[in-house]
Amino acid sequence: MDPTIKRINEISPDRIDALNRKVMLGSGQHGICFTEGKGVRLRDITGKSYIDCTAQGWALLVGHANEEIRQTVYEQMGRLGHLNQNSDSLPRYALADKLTALAPAPLNRVLFTVGGSAAIEAAMKIAVKNVKGARKFVTLKDGYHGTSLTTGAASWLSTKTAGMFTGFDSFRSIVNDLFIRVPNPYTYRFDGTEEACVRHCLEAAYEVIGSGVVGPVAGVIVEPLQASGGQIPLPAAYLRGLRKLCDDMGALLIFDELQTYGRIGDWFAARKYEVEPDIICLGKSLGAGFPIAAVLVHDKVEGFGPLGEDVHTFSNNCIAQVAALKQIEIMERDGLLENTNRVGAMIAEGLHGLQQQYPQIGDIRQVGLHIGIEFVKDPRTKEPDMVFAQTVKHIALQAGLILGEAGYRMNVLKIKPPLIITPDEAKEALSLFAYALQAALQLKK
Repeated sequence: MDPTIKRINEISPDRIDALNRKVMLGSGQHGICFTEGKGVRLRDITGKSYIDCTAQGWALLVGHANEEIRQTVYEQMGRLGHLNQNSDSLPRYALADKLTALAPAPLNRVLFTVGGSAAIEAAMKIAVKNVKGARKFVTLKDGYHGTSLTTGAASWLSTKTAGMFTGFDSFRSIVNDLFIRVPNPYTYRFDGTEEACVRHCLEAAYEVIGSGVVGPVAGVIVEPLQASGGQIPLPAAYLRGLRKLCDDMGALLIFDELQTYGRIGDWFAARKYEVEPDIICLGKSLGAGFPIAAVLVHDKVEGFGPLGEDVHTFSNNCIAQVAALKQIEIMERDGLLENTNRVGAMIAEGLHGLQQQYPQIGDIRQVGLHIGIEFVKDPRTKEPDMVFAQTVKHIALQAGLILGEAGYRMNVLKIKPPLIITPDEAKEALSLFAYALQAALQLKK
């Protein structure tokens, strides 16, 4: 064993509390210390095994410790690793060529960058460059686009949406005011049909952009599926309406696909819903666990030039690029998009069966392996039940099932495993989830 790896693995469980004091987190609390993973499973420092239904920040589409990606990265590392942004490389050319082949046809140029927030900010720069005189952007209520000073201001965490100000409020004195919010089509909590909800939200957006903003709007930034906001899929009719709105108002339509890439059973939501945005931003799962993000730009849009408009030291990393390419190769060869749709539908069917037994499950929202379960105190009033949802989550964790939660909507739990999950593994996860539901209900009585 390599001496460095050996020293790491010699850290004993009784040192973890002391080491926690040396590591500062930007979000959440210290939790389980994991030591290894394979496929959809993780193992902690005590040896306990878990089914990971979070893919660790939704980032690992082909699972933990994929051997093929390891070998590809190892081979590339022996050739070339880090390069400056203005140094060309074959991996960057190859990844750009592949992504543009998978994307809607007119999105033919790619900028690579270091992470999701940087990708959104780059898209904003491009929008401002193309819409002369524009100073504002439109985002949706419950939207989440990052935690930089710019993207945090575009996200729910800079508002009092959660009923209180979050930790992001610490930066209120320097956060920008570039963003205007419009209603999101949260159909489960709209008093009316989906069609009426879409119409209401689009009318509100037209009114805000037309008469509520001084000057032109540079862009409308939208997640086709609001993940942190509550696993809320935006209806295709709404996305089509946004496309028309942007055309009518002279704004660019920017899709934040950091979490939808591959996970919704298609490479892009833009392709799945047949809506052509001006810019698509990718991140999270793009690099199979390696940090990389991308901005895809429509042919009609003027992109960046050579004068330092978007510079990052680590935006041209050959290792992350070949990992991204290998992941695509594995997904295409093994039919993982088809598996995503098939196993996702199977999980949804199992959840609907549980919903018949547990009225606390108010809504199930599933697109591929992008699954949300909303818990309520009463299915008629739809009053959120955060306590029950969190009890289910903690019992499931104790039983060996890692679930996510939806940002400030702590009554919404997420099931978003790697796309390699098999039907048998999905059944095991559902069984553990059912156990946690029953145990949580017993505690409630």
